Amino acid sequence: MPRYRDLFRTAEFTPLFLTGAVATAAQTVVGLGLATLVYRATGSPLLSALALFGPSLAQLIGATTLLSAADRLPPRAAISGIALFFALGTAVLAVPGLPTWAIFVILLAEGLAASLGGGVRYGLLNEILAREDFLLGRSVTNMAVGVCQIGGFATGGLLIALLSPRGTVLVGAGLYLAAALLARLGLGARPPRAAGRATVGETWRTNRRLLSSPARRRAYLALWIPNGLIVGCESLFVPYDPERAGLLFACAALGMLAGDTAVGRFLPARLRGRIRFPLQALLAVPFLVFALDPALPLALLAVTVSASGYAASLLHQERLMALVPAELSGHALGLHTSGMLALQGVSAALAGTLAQYTSPRTGMVLLALASLTVTLALARADRRADEPPRAATEEPSSGARPSPRTARRRTA
Repeated sequence: MPRYRDLFRTAEFTPLFLTGAVATAAQTVVGLGLATLVYRATGSPLLSALALFGPSLAQLIGATTLLSAADRLPPRAAISGIALFFALGTAVLAVPGLPTWAIFVILLAEGLAASLGGGVRYGLLNEILAREDFLLGRSVTNMAVGVCQIGGFATGGLLIALLSPRGTVLVGAGLYLAAALLARLGLGARPPRAAGRATVGETWRTNRRLLSSPARRRAYLALWIPNGLIVGCESLFVPYDPERAGLLFACAALGMLAGDTAVGRFLPARLRGRIRFPLQALLAVPFLVFALDPALPLALLAVTVSASGYAASLLHQERLMALVPAELSGHALGLHTSGMLALQGVSAALAGTLAQYTSPRTGMVLLALASLTVTLALARADRRADEPPRAATEEPSSGARPSPRTARRRTA
């Protein structure tokens, strides 16, 4: 069984891992600083939330326009160039007196670039790791994202207190610059995985090709919808319990890390196909406890157990990669990442709307029920697709005469 330290002995994995970790930390620090900056300037909770989640929603546009470039650009140049673009754009965001509309224009541009960057980065990961190591590689990168987000939010809050929101944004720009240098100096020069021009038309054609297969469609829906709805549940932690929201988020991060470690490191290959959907159902079921308005210890336990179900995305990604040609791996993973982040943003907005008209815990329960329903429907469709079709020409039992319809089918 492969081990984590084996991954770091693989050429280029360490610089790619560090580049992603530093970029995630930068994104978290910048998001917190910018949301605070926009809220102080406008007093609008909506604009503040969009400053934090807007780039994720913009990835949906990138997924339909730019993704064909993910496999048609040299990976090192693309990853370092996108990180440098983020560094420059983020530095502009810190300029005093910058109009709010200009801030959102820059965020839109960064969201479009991020949709391309995810496809390039994860396509390269699929290229440098052996197929049997891909799940473990995604596991350790997911764990790094969780740790960097926790550390980024904590550091961002400290920087806002010690410096200012604008100073915090500038620190994030410096982190993006460090990510660009790590990619440029640490990654090797590789050719593009696919030939041809990257165009909007090619993006649409490849998206249609990827989604034309029922098995791939199910994999994408499983990666996007159930997880996104549970992120919507988590977006209500602050209104649910403002004083203990940080503790709830910390328990969610702990559960996610535990799940990724268990699945990536210890789950035998023979069980991966069977456990995909049951593990994903675990995302939703614990949130049903919130219908009872649980005490804090039970709420923390439910959130921790629920978040371990995010590890099902590793299994769905592995399944997706088994269904995708190697030359489209970057595009396929970029479509997954962009769709996932876009659905998370949409689910957070839906959760806020439900909580506005009902209550935070009611919103969490409704979204959890929706997530569980989608998971069960996809599991049933997947199971039916795997069943062998009945023989159309099965012989009738002794003494029975075939019906006219059966006879016609035999001679057709």
